[in-house]
Amino acid sequence: MAAPQALTLQVDGRRVEALFDAAESAALGLAVVAHPHPLYGGTMDNKVVQTLSRAFVQSGWNCLRFNFRGVGQSDGVFDEGVGEAQDLLSLVQQVAPSGPLALAGFSFGAFVACQAVYDLWPSGRVQKTILVGTAVPKFPAPALPVEAHEHTLVIHGEHDDTVALAGVMDWARPQLLPVTVVPSGGHFFHGQLTLLKSLALRHLRS
Repeated sequence: MAAPQALTLQVDGRRVEALFDAAESAALGLAVVAHPHPLYGGTMDNKVVQTLSRAFVQSGWNCLRFNFRGVGQSDGVFDEGVGEAQDLLSLVQQVAPSGPLALAGFSFGAFVACQAVYDLWPSGRVQKTILVGTAVPKFPAPALPVEAHEHTLVIHGEHDDTVALAGVMDWARPQLLPVTVVPSGGHFFHGQLTLLKSLALRHLRS
């Protein structure tokens, strides 16, 4: 996989630092991967985020990841996920105003991705969603549209001590949304990133 292209984008006059990975052949569309909590060291260079990005590119998608407000060279301050989701939607409109989309996120980023799926689903553009270590006990993620379930992969570590599996199940259960549990997996999937990538690839190629 070639080195990503560094981008400096603009949203409402604010600088947004981003990386763009191009598919090796004609792209299926644009995937956007959102990173973990900005106030706890989360950046677009997080290993889980990079793993998901590689899975998208290997499955034929162009992939965009970006630093949230106040992270790296991105301007602004943390906005509890509200502004971050608005930024994601704005970047989608800039980079890929039409065509198929895939949305993914890790931890806080999965919460942001949930909001984006909810907002974009009526457009008919969202083809695939991957949510890893979804921080739903800490942030009020919306229920996903029922029609989105078959296009969505939710992955969680059995022994996640940052986002409890029980909290994710409490969010998923009323929706009857399946959750893939990685045995002995922690929040950051140390030693299990290859497995995480394999699960993502299987979903994207299905």
